[in-house]
Amino acid sequence: MALFGNYDTPGKGVLKTPHEKRPFFKFWEVYFRHCWQLMGLNLLYFLFLIPLFAAILLASENLKWLLLIVISGIMGPATAAMTRVVRNFSQERHTFVLHDFFRAFKLNMKQGLIMGYIDSIAIVSFIVGVPMYQSMADKNSVMYIPYIICMACMLVFFMMHFYIYQMMCSTNLNMKQILRNALFLVSIGIKQTIFTLLASLFIILVNYLTLLIHPAVGIALVMIFPFTFLTFVACFNCYPVIRKNVIQPYYDQRGEVNPEEASLSAADGEALFEDRAAEEKPVPTEKKTKRKTIR
Repeated sequence: MALFGNYDTPGKGVLKTPHEKRPFFKFWEVYFRHCWQLMGLNLLYFLFLIPLFAAILLASENLKWLLLIVISGIMGPATAAMTRVVRNFSQERHTFVLHDFFRAFKLNMKQGLIMGYIDSIAIVSFIVGVPMYQSMADKNSVMYIPYIICMACMLVFFMMHFYIYQMMCSTNLNMKQILRNALFLVSIGIKQTIFTLLASLFIILVNYLTLLIHPAVGIALVMIFPFTFLTFVACFNCYPVIRKNVIQPYYDQRGEVNPEEASLSAADGEALFEDRAAEEKPVPTEKKTKRKTIR
């Protein structure tokens, strides 16, 4: 038995990958492999938040909400671009951070702006609605019904974001299809959704407490850590749900090979090198057909 590995595995050739690790250990292995790049990406994403912070601190009370809604639309394309890069890291795909970020920003500009404005309106609605229904429920117990409904809608909307931006940067679906699929995927991948939700709430709580206890440390932490980490958790857990229930059915219906599944199947092969040159045949020329873009 070797000190750093077992080289007595039977079979021909060299194994392509080591024995599959448990998801928990694989998560941390992949994350720490790209930790510094993710921190740099978090800082890049944070730069897009500066206009929002400026609007909150400098604008008058009457203009604050209007400015927030107008400015925050740009966070949609930025979030899609960050998600694209983090998804590549989580799925162990090669990526150039700056190139892929700005390319994804441009490609998802339209849908990102739409989603950014939807997010802005939803956030303002929840900020106003939840305290209002809570105040009304304190006076009249019947109002606990709309209060609970409002809280449930806020939670579901938050969980839909584990899927929305990943589909935006991975498929050619329109905005209506993305939102509808995200709503269904929340329940289809309930295990992954709940785990991602708990992890997200924990990280948000830690960052919030850090800001309260030591604001300088909290701000520094926000600049380099939480956004990409939360996105990495969502991509690691939820992208396989999207691939299985959204991307793969597209290719199955058309009898085409999913490029992602083909690469995954190749990774499960037994040998890395095998000399079969004598059995090779010329590859027939096929007529090019337009296929679904998996970015």
